[in-house]
This record gives sequence, structure tokens and C-alpha cells, in this order.
Amino acid sequence: MTVAIVGAGMAGLTAALALAAKGIAVDILERTPRLDAAGAGLQLSPNATRILAALGLTEALAPHWLEPDEIRLADGRSLRRVATVPAGRFARHRWGAPYAVVSRADLQRALADAVRAHPLCRLHLGTPVADATPEAIARHTGRHPDLIVGADGVRSNVRATMGLPAARFSGNVAWRLTVPPGRPVPHPFDPTVVTAFLGRNAHLVAYPMGAGGGLNLVAIGSGRAEQADGDIAARDAVSALLSGWNPALRDALKRADPLGRWPLYEVADGDWHDGTRILIGDAAHAMMPFSAQGTAMAIEDAAALAHTLAHALAHTLSGTRRLQTALETFVALRKPRIERVRARGAFNRFAYHAAGPLRLGRNLVLSLRPPERLAEDFDWLYAHRLPGA
Repeated sequence: MTVAIVGAGMAGLTAALALAAKGIAVDILERTPRLDAAGAGLQLSPNATRILAALGLTEALAPHWLEPDEIRLADGRSLRRVATVPAGRFARHRWGAPYAVVSRADLQRALADAVRAHPLCRLHLGTPVADATPEAIARHTGRHPDLIVGADGVRSNVRATMGLPAARFSGNVAWRLTVPPGRPVPHPFDPTVVTAFLGRNAHLVAYPMGAGGGLNLVAIGSGRAEQADGDIAARDAVSALLSGWNPALRDALKRADPLGRWPLYEVADGDWHDGTRILIGDAAHAMMPFSAQGTAMAIEDAAALAHTLAHALAHTLSGTRRLQTALETFVALRKPRIERVRARGAFNRFAYHAAGPLRLGRNLVLSLRPPERLAEDFDWLYAHRLPGA
């Protein structure tokens, strides 16, 4: 079997490695001439780091990532700690894999280096794919793929080729800022933990970018899809979003560098495959970042697709029926999981952005639960393994 993957982001590169590990030849087509990861950092929960370890990437990533001591929820007005979930050694013990933070560039570099080193992978940079058909792919790669994987993000050309609805604007915007490595991290931010500051109609997540230092900051709240860009506009927008929050926190944000604004888009439910093309990651199910699982779900998709394809190849069905069975199995595995994560994100948005009496009730309920009990709520998410894998 030969597979063509459109997109060399986290989903596409992980899928290439997972497929190649099963003996499947892969072409990865990426429209940009260089792999430059957008954004500053990301969180890799144990359900993702477990898969990266199975692909042999721990040695390459461990020097770059940092395992935060804990994950905190704090009130954006009072700065009082509302809840704590232990991470660090606790995460390794409870969920069997680390909870890590890492820069996007370091993760993409580790994935790309592993892809380039694998004899079954071929990476084609500067290769845009407007028409995701086997014939069009063959003109770029010289071989006709049995399957095309759309890993080309929320504005997926593969999705468009399949005739599926385009992504829709969610009404939410993420404003990203950073405290670069080497610069002092201002109070009240803690560079050793992941902290979500909660407030009315918005929240702010702060976490280290990795072992190299620096702090990643993401403020998420309501906004327009189109709005003025630039540092001043970004600072004004974040200041307005966090109006009424603790002055110390708002002053600290003035010492961070704006990276820009990202309107957040969602992909409605629909068919993920048409028999010869399959969507993974944001191309299939872009969701809001309220459960910090976008990258993790893409990595899970990659592993699940490789698992189901390899299982189908081991059976003696005809080629077409074998592929169809694999794609149907993949969708049956992933859709319920994705919907559960999406539902958790919707609940988190409600809880994080609560105001008035709801905010007080939220803080009281969370403060009464010990950290270990709160960790139990993540067992279904972080301890996840593929059935039969």
C-alpha cells in the first residue's frame, strides 16, 4: 500500500511515521517550502506523549520539553488558586506517560527529522495540492496512492475536494503572547506549571514553552473573525478582553510580546472519508482549545489510522474492500472519542468563563475536591490506548 499525506504539520508528520512503522510507504506533500511552526508552544498530555514514545521520539524530544509540576486553575480577579491537578512524576505514575510542554518548532523538527530518516517516507516541500485526487498526487510524486490522507488543517483542500462544508468561525479568538527565553517571568505567572486564569467571558492560559525557557500565553474569548492586526491592536484587544481582572496580571501582560490573533474555527460533523480519501486532525474535526487536546487528537488520529490500516492489510479481503473496512473502522474508533473531547471542551468553556454566582459556585466546588480526585476526571482522556494495540 502507498499512502499520500497532504500537510506536514503535527498530524501529517505523525501519521507518516506511524504508517511507515507498519511497513506502509508514504509521500508527504506540503505547500510551504520550509517547515515553520506557527505559534509558540503547546501542551502534550500523556495520551499524546505515549504515542510519540512508541514512535521512538522520546530521545529527540526529552531535551526540549519540560514536565510541569502541576496544572492549576486560578481566579483571574483574585488570583486565588481554585484547583490543582498534579502532573510531573504523578502523571508518569498514574497515566503511564509524561505531561509535557514543548515549543511547536521543537516538536515539528523532531517529527520532520524522523520522517526524513525513515526509508519509507518521502517529504515533498513546496508542493501545493489544490486537487486532492490520486492522479494529481501522482503527478507530484511519481506514484499513484492507494489512499490520500488530508492532514492539511482547518482550511483543508482535501476536505474541499471531497465536497464537504468549509470550517465555520466559532465566535472565539485566541490572542497569543510570549515572554521570550532569557527574560524574567513577571508575577503572577509561574514558569514551572500550567495555569489557566479564569474570568468573565474569557480565560488566559500560561505555561512554559519547554526546557529552553520562556512562557507561552494564550487569552481566549469572544471576538470577530476580522479585526485590526499589529502589536498595539493586540494589546488593546487583550486589555479589553480581560477588563476587570486583577491589575497585577494585566500589568504582567504588558511585559509580554504579542504574537498575533488567531480566529478560532470549527469543523462541523460530516463524513471523514470517501473510500479513497480520509481526513485527520483539524481537517476532520477542528474544535475549540478549551480542553487543550487539538494536537493530542491529531496524534491519536495518526496512530489509529496506522493501526486500522495495518490490521486490514493483515487480512485477505480484496484490496478495495480491505481499505473500505479500515477507513470505516477508523471512523468508528475516533468519532465517539472526538465527540467526548469536544463535549468536555464545551463544558470547560462554560466553567472557565462563568461570572457572578456561577463563578462563586464553581470556585467553591473545585476548591473542595483534593488534587488526586480531580486527576481521576482525566483518566478516560490521558490513559487512553488503542483497542488491541
